[in-house]
Amino acid sequence: MAIPLEDTNIYLRRPWMNLVLIFVNILVFALSVLSPQLFGANSFEGVILKYGLIPILVVNGLELYRLVTHMFLHGGLLHIFGNMLFLYIFGDNVESAMGPFRYLLFYLLGGLAAAAIHILSIAVMPPSALLNYRAFTGVDPWLVPAIGASGAISAVLGAYLILYPRSTIKAVVFWFLLPIPVVLPAAIFILLWFLYQLVMGIFALTGIPTGVAFWAHIGGFIAGIALTPFFVDKERVRAYKLFMRLMYGYEYGF
Repeated sequence: MAIPLEDTNIYLRRPWMNLVLIFVNILVFALSVLSPQLFGANSFEGVILKYGLIPILVVNGLELYRLVTHMFLHGGLLHIFGNMLFLYIFGDNVESAMGPFRYLLFYLLGGLAAAAIHILSIAVMPPSALLNYRAFTGVDPWLVPAIGASGAISAVLGAYLILYPRSTIKAVVFWFLLPIPVVLPAAIFILLWFLYQLVMGIFALTGIPTGVAFWAHIGGFIAGIALTPFFVDKERVRAYKLFMRLMYGYEYGF
């Protein structure tokens, strides 16, 4: 997988809601590790059990607050770093096209759609896959808490694909341990990312644990594509296209 370093896209209005989301995610992670008692728990693991998305509870209409709280929890430093890196690189331009409050609603709806598809993926697992999962982990997948902002961020990637497909992404790919810098069109980078999620999602349906809720990523991404036309601010997009035409002689995007 390629790790994005930056995009070369520009925005006309400086986004701030995206930075707020990053700050809140980092703050919640730090407090859940350092002061879990603030969340009514005795440990970091207790915070995850108390606020993570436990599918069996949600499908029974219990503790539905978990549908939102799970989006702001992360399992470790690498987990939150990777998520916040993607959100930092791709989220600002999506917010610029939507405006801060539309973007916030879009982000949350993307996370909710991701949660729904994650639960659905467990519901459609064949009995043999459920037995595989229990054999490997000793626990039923209906009881495993899902955490992370990646479902909502996947919606952001879907929006970025629609809005800025010809933007350029600078990334690094690791060949064994050797980092190799690459430059790709945003559409290629994001579609390769989605293809990986899809392949791994199909593999996850065998019941062999992957440690990643790939179907949440898939669901969030598709929701992001579907929701983007309803959330973009047409005036912002029109101004952006005019700016690109005047400054660079071409326009691209939504």
